Amino acid sequence: MIIKNIYAVYFSPTGGTQKIAESLSNDLSQLLHIPFQKIDFTILTNRQTRYDFDSDSLVILAIPVYAGRIPNKLLPDLERCLNGSGKTAIIPISVYGNRNYDEALREMLILTEKNGFIPIGAATMISQHAFSSLIAKDRPDFSDFQALTDFSNKIAGKILNNQELTGITYDRDTPIGPYYTPLKSDHTPARFLKAKPVTDMDKCNNCGICVRKCPMGSISADNVADVSGICIKCQACVKFCPTHAKYFTDVDFLSHIEMLENTYTDRKEAKFLF
Repeated sequence: MIIKNIYAVYFSPTGGTQKIAESLSNDLSQLLHIPFQKIDFTILTNRQTRYDFDSDSLVILAIPVYAGRIPNKLLPDLERCLNGSGKTAIIPISVYGNRNYDEALREMLILTEKNGFIPIGAATMISQHAFSSLIAKDRPDFSDFQALTDFSNKIAGKILNNQELTGITYDRDTPIGPYYTPLKSDHTPARFLKAKPVTDMDKCNNCGICVRKCPMGSISADNVADVSGICIKCQACVKFCPTHAKYFTDVDFLSHIEMLENTYTDRKEAKFLF
């Protein structure tokens, strides 16, 4: 199989997943001497476009884990927008914040095969948790990128040696399990589906960064304190606010963060399938 095009496709509200997708794409680009193109699925308009990839393309698809699965608000966009030829190579990467990826990677593999792709490799990677800088702090780090480079070399070797790019082996038959139920610090269920960020207008300078960064287009440009649409708790508005005016006050949400910080402190490592 001859690869002529590499595409880095990612959904990355806080930037960690983008770093991983671009790192793998850049490594493969250099090894195969093929430039890569970016498709940022964090941008709402990019999730309203159909993408058809030929059999000579290699797609790197990196998606963060939300409650152990593909983010439910993103799933219909992936199903609708990303289409392979039946022989299009793809490498799904499931990025999680040190708790667990649960069913997310297997869900990505099943979805991409259904949409005409051949998964020639796959990975789970760790990035700093969107909810807290204390969980997987500063990940992905040097060790993560080194492991990703080793994976790139193996994938590139298969391609350069003209090996047949067959799909990887994984469990295709077991039904996908339910979304993870978030827990509070007392380990009872945390209910924060309707939680939305609030704005300290004494700190806000109306720069509009939160409006532009929101992947759901839910923050009003006329009144940045108005989050009228869906909030997926991605933390983009919180992270990128230059004056730290955005924050969450929902009691269950804050208790869930406390539970995560108290429980998921042990370092987890990337895993690779090829």
